Amino acid sequence: MAVLLETERLSLRAFTPGDLDRLHELNSDRDVMWFLTGGEPIPREEVRDRVIPFFLGFYERHGNSGLGYWAAEARDTGEFLGWFHLRPDEDDGVDLGYRLRKAAWNKGYATEGARALVRWSFTRLGATRVTAYTMAVNHASRRVMEKSGLALSRTFRDADDPAIPGAEQGDVEYALTREEWLAAEGSQRA
Repeated sequence: MAVLLETERLSLRAFTPGDLDRLHELNSDRDVMWFLTGGEPIPREEVRDRVIPFFLGFYERHGNSGLGYWAAEARDTGEFLGWFHLRPDEDDGVDLGYRLRKAAWNKGYATEGARALVRWSFTRLGATRVTAYTMAVNHASRRVMEKSGLALSRTFRDADDPAIPGAEQGDVEYALTREEWLAAEGSQRA
């Protein structure tokens, strides 16, 4: 399996068809899916016939660019924790996303993976900007974005949002430019 990168506690690798059960379990957890589908699970058949082929097709379309959907595993045990993605965004930017199993919540994995992918985006991909999106009421995800160096850049409405409490607040975009990241990196070294 192609490993994209490793952090202190995470290994990010390419998905394979053998990840069906892991992805189905992740996408069946109502709490994990709350801000995506209102808690509705994604059926196994859809994971098999649409999600995995989409992930694999993304690798084919983008080659070894470093863009894609990456299975996140604990480095010490190999336990499947969820996934992260880097997708092309407007201009030379990338969109950062993540979905983790409930057992991996509140352990710093999302922030660790997101920070590593922000660094990867600027140092390996040559991105000019990293963005991430979530519903305004998803405070945990917003906190991960902030801890990863991204700042709130706009609020907007997405017609595809699930009808959950707080949906009327809309969605948020967080962003970080290459220049902002370089300045923050320089101040941390000083």
